[in-house]
Amino acid sequence: MTPGAKPGSLAAELPERTRILVVSLRRIGDVLLTTPLIRSLKRALPDAAIDALVFAGTDGILRGNPDIDRIITMPARPSFFQSAAIAMRLWWRYDLAISTQIGDRPTFFAFAAARRRAGLIEGEGSGFGQSLKAAMLHAKAPTAKNIHRVEQVLRLVDAIGIARVPELVCPAAAPNSVAEAGRYAVIHASPMFAYKEWTRDGWRALAAGLERRQLAVVAIGAPGELERQYLDHVWRGVAEVHQLRWPETMAALKNAAIYIGPDTSVTHLAAAAGCPTVALFGPMDPRVWGPWPVGGLREPWLASGKMQNRGNVWIVQNPLPCVPCTFEGCERNISSRSICLDELAPEQVLAAVDQALARA
Repeated sequence: MTPGAKPGSLAAELPERTRILVVSLRRIGDVLLTTPLIRSLKRALPDAAIDALVFAGTDGILRGNPDIDRIITMPARPSFFQSAAIAMRLWWRYDLAISTQIGDRPTFFAFAAARRRAGLIEGEGSGFGQSLKAAMLHAKAPTAKNIHRVEQVLRLVDAIGIARVPELVCPAAAPNSVAEAGRYAVIHASPMFAYKEWTRDGWRALAAGLERRQLAVVAIGAPGELERQYLDHVWRGVAEVHQLRWPETMAALKNAAIYIGPDTSVTHLAAAAGCPTVALFGPMDPRVWGPWPVGGLREPWLASGKMQNRGNVWIVQNPLPCVPCTFEGCERNISSRSICLDELAPEQVLAAVDQALARA
């Protein structure tokens, strides 16, 4: 039996030097939240070669991950011929393929890649299509409402038959001048979509409050012209904007006194890096998407509250009766804004900052 596998489990059927493919075809933050699955696999099967199939543009969050041997990328919107080419490239190259989603495409690639397959399936109201996908899997974990995404992938770990290791694994850090700025706070003010944005006045009031606390403000963003324009609008006359890649971001976070940001992949990364993290949440549900603290989430996040703390993470919300609605803004599209964030007071965010600094 494979060391680290539970008797009678799918993992026990694998050869000792097994080849595993993990399929995670989602956004950057979602890919980061699959790393506890990969770490669990590597701890249980230390001689395994583990590859990851992800969308191009999300692979940077896995670079330098010691548990991964190879990262395979594909277009986010592949043509039929591109999908067929990827399937042929993967065809039965692995002993085990794991789909971390219930969708048709990730399940198909897992089916193409390996003789043994594991994946998530819909937990309730499954139709014929889901039943068919379930039949393609040798180990499966039903999805459940209102549980954390990391908990969901750890249930997949249980189904495979290995021990849980509830650790997010960060990309490798690269030294840079930002990480040598003395005592500073990192702020990432630019989520991908408008419905997760806080206000310009809110960020600037926060920066003033941090300076009163003798903290330099380090405003960061990803490379890209549109993000640069947005950040220049927010920070003009207040702070210099540093557009960093993942290794540079990691170094900045590891040396920061505190991090503040909205519901983004960088906020998840800050929490995983061990930085005291203040996360601003609007319409999204913290029970599912709250940052995962170092050491794991011993007590689930609540759906709503002015301030919540778990480990090195503080979540701040404006708990209107509709929060969390889980919609894409008040107008139900990614370009609309969210009143719950627009009306979030800087004083409330600074109260969480004070708690985090006191704890640190």
